[in-house]
Amino acid sequence: MAIPTTGRILGVDWGERRIGLAVCDETQLIASPLDTLTRRAGKRFPMPAFLEHVTALRPVGIMVGLPLDPSGAEGDAAREARALAAELGGRTYLPVEMWDERMSTARALAAIREQGGSTRNRREDVDALAAVVTLQHFLESRRGRTTAPSQP
Repeated sequence: MAIPTTGRILGVDWGERRIGLAVCDETQLIASPLDTLTRRAGKRFPMPAFLEHVTALRPVGIMVGLPLDPSGAEGDAAREARALAAELGGRTYLPVEMWDERMSTARALAAIREQGGSTRNRREDVDALAAVVTLQHFLESRRGRTTAPSQP
């Protein structure tokens, strides 16, 4: 099931320790940072905190960043992101789409530096901004009728 073309989309930037969240407006034009969830080492995804955002925002779908390697191949991180996407879809009953997130963290770091900011001790900000970068790219691609690289 595809994500509808209007309504909020929740963007998820998967990470082993931190999960960046972003959300777009109802018209799906602009992505904004939402939150960064933290997972303690060896613990599961912080589903209760994520579901609070779903309840508050009532998104029409979820976009999960797919961490491909530089050549475009899927490794362990991509498999874990796919498993997370399946779990989020199962828990929320929302359509979930995967989107290539290569270079999103690098772009987020560059954006902070371009504005004269420091990235020191700002990992949570960077993770949420990486989710924004990926979600914004996803939104722009949908407007251009470009297809996502893969589904969960």
